[in-house]
Amino acid sequence: MIDAGPGTTGPATADVAGPGRIRLLVVDDQEVVRAGFGALLATQPDFAVVGSAADGAEAVRLCRSRQPDVVLMDVRMPVLDGIEATRVIAGGPNLPGSADEIRGSDGGRPRIIMLTTFDLDEYVYDALCAGASGFLLKEVTAERLFDAVRVVAAGDALLAPAVTRRLIGEFARMRPRPPQRATLLDALTPRETSVLRLIAEGLSNTEIADRLVISEETVKTHVSRLLGKLRLRDRTQAVVTAYESGLVVPRTNS
Repeated sequence: MIDAGPGTTGPATADVAGPGRIRLLVVDDQEVVRAGFGALLATQPDFAVVGSAADGAEAVRLCRSRQPDVVLMDVRMPVLDGIEATRVIAGGPNLPGSADEIRGSDGGRPRIIMLTTFDLDEYVYDALCAGASGFLLKEVTAERLFDAVRVVAAGDALLAPAVTRRLIGEFARMRPRPPQRATLLDALTPRETSVLRLIAEGLSNTEIADRLVISEETVKTHVSRLLGKLRLRDRTQAVVTAYESGLVVPRTNS
């Protein structure tokens, strides 16, 4: 089992991470939370918990040395909070080049899942903007946690469907739109813009293909191109951009 102390791993965790296993880092300032999540994740044969940290600064250091594929990150922590740690690990726009030394086992940057107590959390919204791939409530079930880790490790965004879109829509409505992102949308073709709008509505590639009467492979090509043009790392960032740019208008509750 993992050592729940800050920035440490138990003797088994760093050594058992073999090829094909998803390397995980658990970050939370509460020891019981770190230990609980670490022990739960360690029950899965395709997971390897390679470290735990009690604050964001230690998380950044361990990302450099342990090369996790997925980081479960608390939002509110001392020294360096989860938002700023996410910016550094994900190479967020406010810290250009900051993630040069941070790579997962596959050579890409670690994916980040935020852990939060409240679903409509402004700090989680900021973390999504900073580069997190999604978020989970700390009361998440074991199966949902395992599925989320696998989804994110595979390179997909964790759009905890209604909840994540509701959070993004709520805070996008309250924030001024960054003009730079609105300008970036001009680089998209009309078809790419349509695909982005449907991504923001929560449609899968298969559903987008059905809606636009095109093949799923064509949808994947459009998604890849629009992410590249907008300099986004996954679909979560695409949803944030669609709302903040005004391409998609948050629905008001009737």
